[in-house]
Order: sequence, then structure tokens, then C-alpha cells
Amino acid sequence: MVKSPAVKKLSVDCCIAGGGPAGMMLGMLLARAGLEVAVLEKHADFFRDFRGDTIHPSTIELLGELGMRDEFLALPHTTVRTLDAVVNGHRLHPVDFGYLKPPNDFLVLMPQWDFLNFLAEKAAAYPGFHLLMSTDATGLLHGAGSAGDAGSVGADTVTGVTATSAEGDVEISARLTVAADGRDSTLRRAAGLTPHEYGVGIDVLWFHLAVPADAPPDTLGYLDAASMLITIPRGDYYQVGLVITKGGFEPMKRAGLDEFRRVVASAAPFLEGSVREITDWDQVKLLSVQVDRLHRWHLPGLLAIGDAAHAMSPAFGVGVNYAIQDAVAAANALVRPLRFGSGAAVLEEDSAGVQKRRMPAVTRMQSLQLQVHKRLAKPGGGAVLPAQLSRKQRTALAAAMPLIQRLTARVIGHGFVQEHLCDDLLYPRQPIAP
Repeated sequence: MVKSPAVKKLSVDCCIAGGGPAGMMLGMLLARAGLEVAVLEKHADFFRDFRGDTIHPSTIELLGELGMRDEFLALPHTTVRTLDAVVNGHRLHPVDFGYLKPPNDFLVLMPQWDFLNFLAEKAAAYPGFHLLMSTDATGLLHGAGSAGDAGSVGADTVTGVTATSAEGDVEISARLTVAADGRDSTLRRAAGLTPHEYGVGIDVLWFHLAVPADAPPDTLGYLDAASMLITIPRGDYYQVGLVITKGGFEPMKRAGLDEFRRVVASAAPFLEGSVREITDWDQVKLLSVQVDRLHRWHLPGLLAIGDAAHAMSPAFGVGVNYAIQDAVAAANALVRPLRFGSGAAVLEEDSAGVQKRRMPAVTRMQSLQLQVHKRLAKPGGGAVLPAQLSRKQRTALAAAMPLIQRLTARVIGHGFVQEHLCDDLLYPRQPIAP
């Protein structure tokens, strides 16, 4: 008789499914406060192409509160202080982070894998932090009985997760389980939590193009009546996003690469030479755009944050920022009840407080994103300005621009609700390992 391999069992204060920005930041903050934390990441590394890579001023400020800002900024990155857009041939300057309070008056573009590796390295300094790579959360544990110091728990209370790893099955018991496993969250589905989806009629095709010698100033995107092209500067290349009708990738493939190149060059003529580098559809990645959010982020023993609670569109590039802000709000609210062994009812009450705090900011940003997709980043482009502006229109636009820049810098840079670390998280509870 062949014996089944033994299930590996672990017990922690908090188990977090998902090693993205939300999961890694929350795990680091709780471990910094002296708690035992397990973060499960299903992949063997953090290298995934075309993940969100905008690190906003509020996140840079948070890293400063943690004493990590200088080390973070020593990593290779691109600093952005202004964002231009070309609309129907008119160059506009709608975003100027210089209106924010220094020194965090800029945005950083950095590959997300570098940012996550940085957080993982910092988190590993705390004895209670456990990062389990190649470990895929597959379901939830429930049950009556006890869960650590939480006391008696009901049969419906989440008491941890089941997972698979290269070494076999794993069961991790925890007084709090956090679903930070993205917009297709396994734990959210296992908990029976279903998000409300808001229809967005676009997808985005992502690809890299070399920066030509005659490139114009850094520009966020090019928009006209026929198309919208996002051009994120990354040193010697652009990370380019072409907005297409949802479901339009396969028809574009059938039209052929020549037609694809024509569309790109039509939107941004200076890329006509660079787009010839695209010789295979494997160089083009599809991002399916969706906007959704849960009505309820929590159950006894469970909290959803980041994309698992609310998927954001690429508009304004705020996905990473909102995930980080969720993590800070969760850590602020939950560090004390976790530290002092509060029961499931108290933890759920505090988890409900996280949703109550974060939901208004999420709702407002998603509403703004949906308006952007309705009026600007939509199928078929969006001619928001006439081809020719009158002198009066140009004067009015110039007069309004400083106000627009202040507003966009604040909303994009900090969000509608900016989170800061509470006193319990500002200073490590345990010595940092050598």
C-alpha cells in the first residue's frame, strides 16, 4: 500500500495569499510588529511582464516612514515629475507632481518584480516573516475548536488555508487569513464572495518599443478620434499600451501585423520605425481590463484587500498604490487585535473597519476610471478636443491648467484617502536579523 505524503502543517498569526504589492506590504508590516506571518506566492519568482509598475508619491512617502526610501530610490528606476498627453495633435500638460509637498513630489516607474524583491528582502529581516514561494493557495480551512490564542471559533469561521507546493500539500492555520491573490482570487471564490462587475469596453495590448533618436518629450499617451496609445518611458524603451475594443485582439491578429503596425504609427508617427521591431504576436501581451469590487470584503477570520477586493483599471496607473494603501489600513487596524490574541468576532469587526475606511476612496477612483473609459480611453478613441482650438479656447485651457495640475497631482499621487503608519507599526518590535 502506497502511503499518501504527509500534509505539512504550519501555524501563524496571519496567513496572506498572494505575493503582490498588497500581500508583501501587509506581511512585512505585521512581521515588523512582531507577529508570525506567512505569505504564499504561487510562482517561483516575481518576474511577470506588464504588471503595474507605477510607484506613486504616497507609496514613496510610506517607504520614508519605514526608513527605506533612500534604499528604494537607489534601485534602477525612472523618475517622472510631469505627465504630458497629446490630444488631437495638441500637447497638454495635465499632471505636475511638483505641486505636491516635497520631497515626495514625483512618481517612480520601476518593474514590479524589482519592487517586490525589495519588499521581500526587507521583510526577511524580521523573524516572524515567512515567504512561501511556489505555494498556491487552493482553499480555506474552517472549523469549530480553537485557532491559536483566538479561543473557540464557530464552524463557519475561516481558520486558515489549504495550499499546494513543490513539496506537497500544505495546511496553514491562522487567526486571520487575507485574500490578496488578485482579481481572479481563489480564496474569494472559496469564500463565496462575488464582486460586482462594471462593464468596461476595452482591453489593452502591451509591448516594448525602442525610443527613437528623435523622440518627443516624455508623454503619457496619444489620443485622437481613432485610437489611444499609452507610452510609458522606461529608459531606452517605451512600455506601450494600445487601447482596443474588448475582445478585439483576435480580429486584430487576423488583420495581420502590418495593420497592427499601421495603427500604432498612426497614433504616434514618431514610432513608425520602432514598431517594425514587432515581428511576432508573441511580443504583444493582452491585458483584459476590468473594474469590479466586492460589496463585502470580510467574513469571520477572512479579509480581502487589493485586487481581490476591487479590481482597478489601468487608468491613472493607481492599482499598485491602492493595493499598498489597503495593506497599510489593514495593518493599522489589525496589528493590535492580532498581537493581543483577540477572537474571531473582534478581528472581523476590525476587518469591517478596513473596508469602511477604504471603500469610499476605491468607489470614487473607480467611478472616475469609468468616466475616463466612457469619454477618453474607449473603443475607437475619443476626440475630446476639436482638431483646431480657437484663440479663446486656448486661453481658457491655459488659464485652467494650473488648477487641473494641482487636482490631478493630488488625486493620482495620493489618492482620495492617504494612509500613514500608526505608532504600533513605525518601530520594529523585534531585533532585525543580521
